[in-house]
Order: sequence, then structure tokens, then C-alpha cells
Amino acid sequence: MLHVQVFASISLSVVVLWIVCLIRFNGLEFLVKMKGKTVMFVGDSLGLNQWESLICMIHAAAPRTRTHMTRGDPLSTFKFLDYGISVSFYRAPYLVDIDVVHGKRVLKLEDISGNGKSWLNADVLSFNTGHWWSHEGSLQGWDYMESMGTYYQDMDRLVALEKGLRTWANWVDNNIDRSKTRVFFQSISPTHYNPSEWSAGSTSSTAKNCYGETAPMSGTTYPGAYPDQMRVVDAVIRDMHSPAYLLDITMLSELRKDGHPSIYSGDLNPKQKANPDRSADCSHWCLPGLPDTWNQLLYTALFY
Repeated sequence: MLHVQVFASISLSVVVLWIVCLIRFNGLEFLVKMKGKTVMFVGDSLGLNQWESLICMIHAAAPRTRTHMTRGDPLSTFKFLDYGISVSFYRAPYLVDIDVVHGKRVLKLEDISGNGKSWLNADVLSFNTGHWWSHEGSLQGWDYMESMGTYYQDMDRLVALEKGLRTWANWVDNNIDRSKTRVFFQSISPTHYNPSEWSAGSTSSTAKNCYGETAPMSGTTYPGAYPDQMRVVDAVIRDMHSPAYLLDITMLSELRKDGHPSIYSGDLNPKQKANPDRSADCSHWCLPGLPDTWNQLLYTALFY
């Protein structure tokens, strides 16, 4: 068993600090207990990170089981054929719908029906969102936001996030039978682009992002600010009729400034690798790595 200190959400999404004994992840047990069922991760590339991790963790325990992979957009599915298990990822970085109107991308803050119809039959649903709400310029995923019939070129991003999350929460409350489906929400995964938040523990006084970091933060606290987005997530889940289980990975992930792909993901050209100040990926996570711990927590919450 692993004895660790974690943040977890129980009851009405009240976040409490407690000590829990985590049963070590057992891929064969996962296959047996989830036989004939479906697991779906819904959200952005951090959900994709966790989906890929879970597939690898299960497959490592049963390397000879027959599998089948289907990649698509927005839905990708990995099947463990001998057990009738599907583990899927549905790409919806805002959770709510985006429509194209007269050639413009419209983020519909009160509409989730287009995406939601694909989530109805899953036995386990794990949602995440956060990073895309703060993107600007060429990284912004929408041209307009629509709220209550009015179009906005922009609005306070935390206000937009809350509107979108309340649409998601209402959809879950009204469409998901909680006696049949377990619903999780992965808290905000931190980035490490700003070393001033953790410079006291940095291994390099000249660090400008996660590049070159080889050790996690020491201790059990993170000196940087608690993400404002998490305050929104907490408030929305508290108000749900049947609150989703908040898989709170924020603090434990904040301590892992060393766990990002940086310039080593394999997706960068030599020129990009030579310029880590601009090219380092300090938002996603290496595999194997931190997302395996997220799945350890998910596994424990599911079965124990």
C-alpha cells in the first residue's frame, strides 16, 4: 500500500485534507471489475494525458489481451476486447459547444447538447477543463462567445468559465443517472511557466520555465497562488444537485515542476529545441509520470 497525503473531495464537494491508504494500482483488477463497461475522459489535452496514462497502466498488467484502437476527432477509443472494456477520450476543451456561424467560431456558454449526447452511456465519466479559457491571440479557440443570445468578442475569462461550468453541471444533474454512472471532475492541472512562483526551490537561478528542472518542490506546500479557476470549479460543484467527485490533483501537481516534457516531447524541430525559453512545454506531463498518480487516485476512488 502507498501511504500518502492527498486532497480529496467528499460529501458536498467540501475539500478536506486527510490521510488515506492508497491501494496500489492493479491493472488486472481494473479489467475484471470494469468488465463490459465504458470509461470516458472528456475535456482538453490534460484529459488526453490521463487517458493515455490509464491505457498504458492497464495494458502493462495484461500485455497479451487483445486490443483495438480507434482514433478520431472528437472521439478516440481504446478497447480491451477480452474484457469488453472501452476507454475513450472525447475532445471538448471547453466542455460546452462551439458552433461555426458565418465562418466564425462561436463558444456557446449555455449550450452543451451537441457534445453531451456522446457522453450519455458511459459508466465512468471524468471531465476536465481550464487551460483553454485563458488562451489569447492565435491560441484562442473561439472568435465570439454567446451568452443568453448576446455575442461577445470577449468577457472576463473567469466569468465565462463559470457560465460554461454551470451549463455542464446542469447537464450532468439533468441527464446522468448517478446510480449507474460515476462522475468525476479533474481539478485544474497547473503549469510551470513562471519560475518566480517556485524559485525558492529551483535548481537553477537562471530558470525561465520548467526547462532544466530535475527535482520536484520539497515540502508539502506550493508558494505560488492557488489557481483562481479552482475557486470557480469548487463553487460550481458545490451547487450541483448531485456533486461530481472532485479529483483534486492541483496541489500535488504543482509540486512537480520537473515532470513536464519541456523540449523532449519529440514534437519539436532542432531550432525549437535550441530555444527552450519559447518552446518548452511546461503544461503537459511526461508519461510514465504524474498522470499515473492521477489514475492511482481515480482507481482508489472507484473501487475502495
